[in-house]
Amino acid sequence: MVVIRLARGGAKKRPFYHIVVADKQRSRNGRFIERVGYFNPIASGKDVKLDINVERIQEWVAKGAQPSDRVKHLIKTHKETADQSKPAEKA
Repeated sequence: MVVIRLARGGAKKRPFYHIVVADKQRSRNGRFIERVGYFNPIASGKDVKLDINVERIQEWVAKGAQPSDRVKHLIKTHKETADQSKPAEKA
């Protein structure tokens, strides 16, 4: 089974997560099929906190990949912030 989950990176006490598509039997930080984004929980200032390639995630879900609960939440958050950042259309 293929899953979409977080793979931890970064230094001690400074986590950084890659959002990856991987086989469920592989280890958390092991071999993955594709990297589809990243999540930086301690981003500040001009640092980007979340970047997700939603199109690729939708393609993988269509193929049967199961996103983890945290990844589902991050996708929802990403879509909400993307909607807020778009300017309102003028009539």
